[in-house]
Amino acid sequence: MHSIAVLTSGGDAPGMNAAIRAVVRAGIYNGCKVYGVYQGFEGLIAGQLKEMSLGSVADIIHRGGTILRTSRSQAFMTPEGREKAKANLDAAGIGNLVIIGGNGSLKGALEISRLGINTIGIPASIDNDVVYTRSIGFDSAVNTALDAINRIRDTASSHGRVFIIQVMGHSCGELALFAGVAGGAESILIPEIEPDFDQIALKIENGLKRGKLHSILVVAEGAYPVMELQTIIQEKTGQDTRITILGHVQRGGTPTAVDRIMASCMGKAAVDCILDGRVNMMISGVEEKTHAIPLGEVVKGTHTPELNILEIARILST
Repeated sequence: MHSIAVLTSGGDAPGMNAAIRAVVRAGIYNGCKVYGVYQGFEGLIAGQLKEMSLGSVADIIHRGGTILRTSRSQAFMTPEGREKAKANLDAAGIGNLVIIGGNGSLKGALEISRLGINTIGIPASIDNDVVYTRSIGFDSAVNTALDAINRIRDTASSHGRVFIIQVMGHSCGELALFAGVAGGAESILIPEIEPDFDQIALKIENGLKRGKLHSILVVAEGAYPVMELQTIIQEKTGQDTRITILGHVQRGGTPTAVDRIMASCMGKAAVDCILDGRVNMMISGVEEKTHAIPLGEVVKGTHTPELNILEIARILST
């Protein structure tokens, strides 16, 4: 009988609970014992493991956050921390570990796999910055940001203002790209491309000449400091410019159908990998289509946003 532990690590993302549910129920269906690890890698080091049942994951597919809770563990970054985590798994007779999280979590997955634990990663990150895959939580975060953009547009039009809306994305601008295009933003700023302030100001001025009552700028948090950007826009255009920082509101809330389906398929695929004898993989995919990629290849890769989306935004916001 296979024994599988599952944990969530790093920043939470809508759909993590759906992935936990899929791992637990697919594992039990196939005769495995499945254990939940509470508080991520910190909990693994502390031995916070509990055997899961079908009922443990009832009524969670629609919930945001993670029932297993999460953490960012400094101790796990040390060899001593990882050895302690492995010792706890060994003591419980667990040889397989499913880790749900982003880039940092997947690097941790690779490290503990080197100690002899078969580790399967499931990508979950609202930034969508994991290479070779769409990440659980991204679609939900885009829709949350889009809802905010729609609401802000109403007040921006009423007052004739420019609004700068900052979304998450410290090193990857894909959330800003997708939310900006879907929200009809005049300009989108992402970390991967140097901003052209003259072009941004020109778009605002051209909109005013056409009788447009507002302008929306969507900015990834790692692209440019929004307070400085506000000053630049006001100086170049003379327009009243306000800032809205969405912050952690993008992480929470009910996951979309897209994220629930993808998380369910990825969770089952992770169990299938274990049953098929495939070791140290990440489940990659979009919506219901999944395949496995070696963790070592994932960790070495660098995600590049779909920059063709930025060209679409540039043309459609002219």
